Amino acid sequence: MSKDNLDVVGIGNAIVDVLSRTDDAFLQNNHINKGAMTLIEAEEVKSLYAKMGPGVEMSGGSAANTVAAFASLGGKVGYIGKVADDQLGEVFRHDIRSVGAVFNTPPLRQGAPTARCLILITPDAQRTMCTYLGACVLLTPEDLDEAMIRSAKVTYLEGYLFDRDHAKQAFRQAGKIAHAAGRKVALTLSDPFCVERHRDEFLDLVKNHVDILFANEAEILSLYKTDKLSEAVAQVGPHCEVAVITRSAKGSVIISGNEMIEVAAEPVSHVVDTTGAGDLYAAGFLYGYTQGKNLAQCGRIASIAAAEIIAQVGARPQRSLSQLLKDKKAA
Repeated sequence: MSKDNLDVVGIGNAIVDVLSRTDDAFLQNNHINKGAMTLIEAEEVKSLYAKMGPGVEMSGGSAANTVAAFASLGGKVGYIGKVADDQLGEVFRHDIRSVGAVFNTPPLRQGAPTARCLILITPDAQRTMCTYLGACVLLTPEDLDEAMIRSAKVTYLEGYLFDRDHAKQAFRQAGKIAHAAGRKVALTLSDPFCVERHRDEFLDLVKNHVDILFANEAEILSLYKTDKLSEAVAQVGPHCEVAVITRSAKGSVIISGNEMIEVAAEPVSHVVDTTGAGDLYAAGFLYGYTQGKNLAQCGRIASIAAAEIIAQVGARPQRSLSQLLKDKKAA
């Protein structure tokens, strides 16, 4: 696919996931915070991996999952993220290109290996992530494909990446490039852990650099330091063009100016694995948005995509989301 006239370009942590089923006792015995994303170092990832049961490896990373789902929906998409020049880096590169995404970020030749995330899935379908970031956090402004960003209707930024100074610079630079070209910038807050670490800088991004914000309920409450959703909604409304708040089984809320749209969750007969629900929701919403759908339609498409992913293991769709939308009469 050419990088000309893309719908979306995602920028985020390029990670290979290792998914394994476990139980609450395993999490407790290893002092792991259930349901959260915890950063771990190289030695910790080796130790935890040795204790885990059988695992399934697949390329991941939040924005990369969104990109893969967006391609499955039928959109034109690109990705910017850093991997190392190693075996897992080649796996990631192959997987992201195989879905039809443009991916040309040069690999890291020396230093940290490609990032990996150990995802522990408990019987209640809750996912707990232990992540070694490795090469992915070494993305710099020099890694940005400016032509790709200028060509995309929306540049989608992953909050997980917002940690190192050079990655922050890359975020802000990408936003400037996009806005200078008359394009939109979207941000996902990714995790309450990220919000707690970077609240003031995230608030600055939302107020001054972001057009479309994605957050789940816990993240938006943390961002505005409140325990009332109504207060968070009132504060985020003036800060960006569109704010999308997901609420798991309660559906989602879309705020645009003085308008608030409530979107019901798509029914799921059996929840298997919640990994990637937010990533797929963002993909569905952005697909509708870039295809000129109204906000309610964007929310419906997003809910369908999210429901599909939690009914399977893993955060990459296993069947065509484009066909799914046709079957649901939501295309």
